[in-house]
Amino acid sequence: MNEKTYSNLKRIETFEDKFEYLKLGGSVGHSTFGFDRYINQTFYQSFQWKSVRDHVIIRDNGCDLGVEGYEIHSKLLVHHMIPLTMEDITSGSEWIIDPEYLITTTHNTHNAIHYGDKRLLITPLQPRMPGDTKLW
Repeated sequence: MNEKTYSNLKRIETFEDKFEYLKLGGSVGHSTFGFDRYINQTFYQSFQWKSVRDHVIIRDNGCDLGVEGYEIHSKLLVHHMIPLTMEDITSGSEWIIDPEYLITTTHNTHNAIHYGDKRLLITPLQPRMPGDTKLW
């Protein structure tokens, strides 16, 4: 198992460096579960998953990659830092519900991590300054 952990992620200071640590570099259109997708969807509807998901969101203060200033104001995801396999779910691997291997993300950040594409990341809004005449 690849040892990407929350403890290691916490030691990384910037959002961009956290992204680099987590990115997987997968390919678009690559199916993780294929016809067996119902297995992971059943897992994501379980009480166990919903409970640990809530815990992780609270731990990360609802922020993208747990970084203050990157608050998520719409639908958020809890990402497995180590990609799930069908075997992990069917064998009941304990790590899949361990907060040490989970992080809160936006949909765009989640996709950027999986596809290794930094362009998918949303950049934070820059505050308006006196004399700023350019409209966003």
